Amino acid sequence: MDLDRKTGENMNSMAVVRADDLSKVKIALCDLVRYGHMTFADRARKLEPTFADNILIHIMKSPLKATCSAAAIVPLVEQASIAIGRLRKIHPPAHVIIVSPRHEIYHELVNYVDILPEIDLMFEPKAEPEQVMATAEAQF
Repeated sequence: MDLDRKTGENMNSMAVVRADDLSKVKIALCDLVRYGHMTFADRARKLEPTFADNILIHIMKSPLKATCSAAAIVPLVEQASIAIGRLRKIHPPAHVIIVSPRHEIYHELVNYVDILPEIDLMFEPKAEPEQVMATAEAQF
């Protein structure tokens, strides 16, 4: 899965991912590439959850039903209409909003996204139950 910037390709839209925890955000980002066949124009970046909530409020023009605890933003190579069509065919474990150049906030985000910290999409290996028990017993 190549998530790095492709040379010569421009950003045409952005995906804002909102979820209850960071692991769901990471899974949703990977799902966009793997199952949605989307191409990232740059690396995914962490986004403050309250800012992600405000982006949703701005785009949907309605109040939120629930706030998120973790969020990310990633520039996409695909046009917004293509990204939305592909997003409808997959079911990521997070709320994904496609922001297009038609939205007023898009141009603010373009300038803001480069200063955000990158997200490492590698997952932490889960410890085997036997290893956890052995570690716990060794401590006592």
